Amino acid sequence: MTAHAPPSPAPPIGVLVELTHRCPLGCPYCSNPVSLERPAAELGTQTWTRIFTEAAALGALHVHLSGGEPTARRDIAEIVRGAAQAGLYTNLITSGVGLSEKRWSAIVEAGLDHAQLSFQGADKATNDRLAHYDSAWERKRAFAAMVTNAGLPLTINAVISRGNLHQVGAFIDLAVELGARRLEVAHTQYYGWALANRAALMPPRKEVEESIALVEGARTRLKGRLVIDMVIPDYYARYPKPCAGGWGRMAINVSPSGKALPCHAAESIPGLEFWNVRERSLAEIWRDNPAFQAFRGTDWMQEPCRSCERREIDWGGCRCQALALVGAAAATDPACHKSPHHARIAATAAAEAEADASAIRWRSYKDKVEA
Repeated sequence: MTAHAPPSPAPPIGVLVELTHRCPLGCPYCSNPVSLERPAAELGTQTWTRIFTEAAALGALHVHLSGGEPTARRDIAEIVRGAAQAGLYTNLITSGVGLSEKRWSAIVEAGLDHAQLSFQGADKATNDRLAHYDSAWERKRAFAAMVTNAGLPLTINAVISRGNLHQVGAFIDLAVELGARRLEVAHTQYYGWALANRAALMPPRKEVEESIALVEGARTRLKGRLVIDMVIPDYYARYPKPCAGGWGRMAINVSPSGKALPCHAAESIPGLEFWNVRERSLAEIWRDNPAFQAFRGTDWMQEPCRSCERREIDWGGCRCQALALVGAAAATDPACHKSPHHARIAATAAAEAEADASAIRWRSYKDKVEA
């Protein structure tokens, strides 16, 4: 089959909006950019509401309200209301540490459909250490109760690294205990801040494989009660994941200042201009922004991707990872076993899994905001 790029992109399924880069936690695997956007640059309530209306008109079905910590925005209830009134399914992705019952009630009344709560550990000591926040454990559990008491579905998000890999079984038990409907066991993806901490976070392959088997067993045991999604480390994969469902295929990210991105780490790729929703409509950006077209479809692919039977399954994998590990954004993602660089990253993972896990650089939103 001849490689091709669609002449006109299908509508995005969803929009992930980073309402702010402010966050009370200091997670060493933080997925936000190394250079953070200032609060003064954040979009206002009315602009976000317009974006939601444009997203719905474009064909999007759901919006993920993320950050940083989205509830750091004082207008979070108004933002939720704007998304709900646009007809979008609303999912709040939160650390759960900063919401009073009064503010939570206002968010629910505004039309929130779902809450996704992060845990950094399955016990207090591990959670509070990796979150770099004392009393996070108690606050998160209290927030989980507020979600279920409101009758909303709850997803627990457990980001896994060497420091908590041994707790995968305990995370499953915690999700059941808290009444969650879904658990995401998401191994750390090594971009940005996590890449800087990779040697301290990388788990051993054997323990990763054991955790996969544990999850598979729990899926069978808890079928109909708890859905468990799992993302394994790319460094131990045979095939790459389709980043964001494929570059410019299924989703739009919007940064706190309004830059529209094909994925949250896309700004790490030099030479791409990302249009801003302050100046252009979401539809125009999705359709015409050269940055969204840069790796859309398959025409941009090099070998072995271009002739691979999986080219429209994984869509070449992650462009940001190819750049970070190979030095070329258009290269085959080295997570793929067909990449000439695959053996190198497997060796890197094996070596770093034995490195000193104590040398962690904690994220600080006060010190690392872009000047």
